[in-house]
Amino acid sequence: MKIHDQYRERVNSCLDSFLSSIPSSPNSDIELRDVMKYSVLAGGKRFRPILTYTVASLYDSEIEKADSCASAIELIHIYSLIHDDLPAMDNDDIRHNQPSNHKVFGEAQAILAGDGLQALAFSLISNDPLINADTKIKLLELMAKSSYAMAEGQSIDLSVVSKKVDLNILNKMHQKKTGALLNCSIKFGALLHNASENDLSILESFASHLGLAYQIQDDVLDVTTSDEVLGKRQNSDAVKNKPSYPSIIGLNESIKTFENLYQNAQEELSHLSVDCGPLSLLTTRLMNRSY
Repeated sequence: MKIHDQYRERVNSCLDSFLSSIPSSPNSDIELRDVMKYSVLAGGKRFRPILTYTVASLYDSEIEKADSCASAIELIHIYSLIHDDLPAMDNDDIRHNQPSNHKVFGEAQAILAGDGLQALAFSLISNDPLINADTKIKLLELMAKSSYAMAEGQSIDLSVVSKKVDLNILNKMHQKKTGALLNCSIKFGALLHNASENDLSILESFASHLGLAYQIQDDVLDVTTSDEVLGKRQNSDAVKNKPSYPSIIGLNESIKTFENLYQNAQEELSHLSVDCGPLSLLTTRLMNRSY
């Protein structure tokens, strides 16, 4: 099994164990714990926790120290997906090849599931006995800032539906909506082990290139990949009249753009003070993904 697959299995196990440890609610027809587990354990690439584990491995071999951060960033991501799928937001009824959370449990329970996951993400890190207090403050501050930026990006996204926008607006939106959590995932792994300010700066630049590349690639795959592989509706952006990179600069130019951005990200890694091999390998794997 490849190391990235091992990381995926590890975070899956951590998430399952953590959510299963939440006490049940007596005299309740619907358990919020089960509503959350429905979406959290539905599968997914686990790209963000894999990034956290990979960056942490560059600085230290004690993988268990990264478990709470890897799990927390995925809980934030899943909460955002549950809310994004709601009728008032993106109105998607399929996620990971199964009905979206609100289609199964109703809108109110889906909203509460997202709220609960966000709170639990902060609880995971704050209660981790392997992380010292000073580091926890840095991690929690970064996650709070990144979560707000993600919400701001989604707000911009909703505001430009059926409107013509230029690339500057689209880039700004995705740097927040997609890039903020990716940046958080990457810097989590470095902050856990007190990486130098220079390394943190390099990783932030790397994350900026990677986040935009990942989003443009997603836009391309939304056009070129089937529902079954995507795990959601194909051409969803076009159906909702949402601006995308292919709709603005064309499919071929979009492909060239995300490939160049991945290359720029790789070049940034060469300046790190540690061996960047594992992170470089992951970047290559992402660039070549079919979804």
